[in-house]
Amino acid sequence: MTTETRITLNGEGRTFPAGTTLHSLVEALHLEPERVAIELDRVIARRETWKTTVVAPGAEIEIVMFVGGG
Repeated sequence: MTTETRITLNGEGRTFPAGTTLHSLVEALHLEPERVAIELDRVIARRETWKTTVVAPGAEIEIVMFVGGG
């Protein structure tokens, strides 16, 4: 049984524990969930699915942070 999942995150190869969800990925990266958007395999992931969407090996994920300014 595989204990790690290899993905591409923002263009960089990364490894996370098998079974990682989009929500736990955001937590592992110490990001504020309300300030990011996630694209999973070129499709925007709806926030309400993050806790149940398990990241598959080879997934391509882009995380974009919203930045306020003034």
